[in-house]
Amino acid sequence: MNDLLGYRGKRVIVSGCYSGMGEATAKLLLDLGADVHGLDYKPCALPLASFQQIDLRDPASIEAGVAAIGGKIDALFNCAGLPGGGAFPAMDTFAVNFAGTRHLTECVIPAMGEGGAIVSIASTGGLGWSRRIPVHMELMQTSGFDGAIAWAEAHSEHVAEGYAFSKEAVIVWTQFMCARLIKKGIRINCTLPSPTQTPMMETFHATSGKEVVDAAAEPLGRYSTAKEQALGVALLNSGMAGIITGVVLPVDGGFMGSLATGQIDISKMMSRAKPAA
Repeated sequence: MNDLLGYRGKRVIVSGCYSGMGEATAKLLLDLGADVHGLDYKPCALPLASFQQIDLRDPASIEAGVAAIGGKIDALFNCAGLPGGGAFPAMDTFAVNFAGTRHLTECVIPAMGEGGAIVSIASTGGLGWSRRIPVHMELMQTSGFDGAIAWAEAHSEHVAEGYAFSKEAVIVWTQFMCARLIKKGIRINCTLPSPTQTPMMETFHATSGKEVVDAAAEPLGRYSTAKEQALGVALLNSGMAGIITGVVLPVDGGFMGSLATGQIDISKMMSRAKPAA
């Protein structure tokens, strides 16, 4: 197999490798010849180079996991996440999706060199980010895991049920960090998946409503697969991506394009959404 994406022999970390998009990403990277090190709350059955059980709500756990991997890291795939809609406590969702993800990334960056790459899975559920840039920029000024959590606890009206705001924060953080990281030769990007058939889909149906989730799967007309989402993050972290950084890439079968051109009415979608429990 030609190594066009440049993963053969590269040391990479995948968080959330137990299931869903993270598991699909780890599988793909193994097939591409990468040396894959996994992180998750639940044990992973894949033949990884190493696996560390961590809790993204616990900074000490994150630090220990990264330290156990050791050595140079070529790419980080932030695939771990929790759904929203009241399925988990709001602060747990925020901690996993943003505070823990940011802390993990900050722990890995010192192990990266020129050519390093970071990608995170955000969500089309974070589309509101551009309407509250000043709020998110306050959050971006916080330091470390504890700083992010303290800010969130003091601004619960913005955090709300946790999911949408945390995904907005990932989008803003990606753009916020790109200029300073590229000076070190490190790229950072994120993706916006359309509804994807993973073990979390049942929770999204229960909390947001199947009608709303199905509407976000247009115009593709079906849910994406975890492998399709893995291909998107693998592309962004690959050698083929050159100097692409700070990009928020829709991997959505045309949803964002249709939304931007008025072919999908998001206000109608949101009016059908179930209130958070």
